[in-house]
Amino acid sequence: MPTIFTHNPDGTVSVREVDHINGYLLANGPDIYCEKRKNPLCEVPKMIKGSQPTDGGNLIIEAADYEDFIKREPAAQKYIRRFIGSEEFINNKMRYCLWLVDCLPNELRKMPLVYKRVKAVKEFRLQSKKAQTRKFADKPTIFTEIRQPDNDYLCVPAVSSEKRRYIPIGWINKNIIASNLVSIIPNATPYLFGILTSDVHMAWMRVVAGRLGISYRYSGSLVYNCFPFLNATENERKKIESTAQKILDARAKFPESSLADLYDEVSMPYELRAAHVANDMAVRQAYGYPPMLSEEKIVIDLLYRYEALTKGGTLSRAAALGKAKMI
Repeated sequence: MPTIFTHNPDGTVSVREVDHINGYLLANGPDIYCEKRKNPLCEVPKMIKGSQPTDGGNLIIEAADYEDFIKREPAAQKYIRRFIGSEEFINNKMRYCLWLVDCLPNELRKMPLVYKRVKAVKEFRLQSKKAQTRKFADKPTIFTEIRQPDNDYLCVPAVSSEKRRYIPIGWINKNIIASNLVSIIPNATPYLFGILTSDVHMAWMRVVAGRLGISYRYSGSLVYNCFPFLNATENERKKIESTAQKILDARAKFPESSLADLYDEVSMPYELRAAHVANDMAVRQAYGYPPMLSEEKIVIDLLYRYEALTKGGTLSRAAALGKAKMI
């Protein structure tokens, strides 16, 4: 008989004999597997990657060099933006980039340090083995892939520690440039934030996502696009919007703390944990999940919903949950 060994947080190992183990290592789970999608399965805003410089590091200004750079090249300050990837977002680290999309040729030539960096970008791209990158040698002032939104956006780090119960997700000001090491949702709503930061979505992510080492690697094409979002009622949406806002309010009470500080399982403030639990319960209730339903059963139910949606059909909340409970 198949056996599942589970390593518990206290260091012990639990042993279970089951009838079947599926490819996601779910006990008695269905043999349903997600396939990468270009677009979301449900009616939600698109998730895209941030912008990619492909510059050999020449358009990037590290925090340690920032003050000296603007002191030596003060005219460049209006073209410098904060630049974030997963590391900078989670740990509140400062990093910058030259964002020269509106820089005129005559202005560029008046900034010798910037000009030198742009020239180095051109040379770096010309040496690339990729034809597409070499083509961008004629546009050395700009990133090779620009996806920066015109409005504030929701940011999801591409990589997050497996020790966190929740992947830190949050809104970013439109003037901060997102790198290709984060995923972004330009037209996100508080309701969508509430769903994504819930334990329902986190349970799905823990099963479906890839890994970088042992850390979670969140993929928009797999985790987000395949997720069976709820067709919520107006009251359900309002409740989740409310609980989602309380998460943001709880974070705001600790302005000196990074997301790494706030989402560490030991140092996480009680106010933030309580806000997350309330949001979890609101999302579970909307999906029809009992408060104590295991994450394993939740994912099994979500897989049935995914299957129904990919086949062009629908599956009621009660029917999907009923299938999960019967296993």
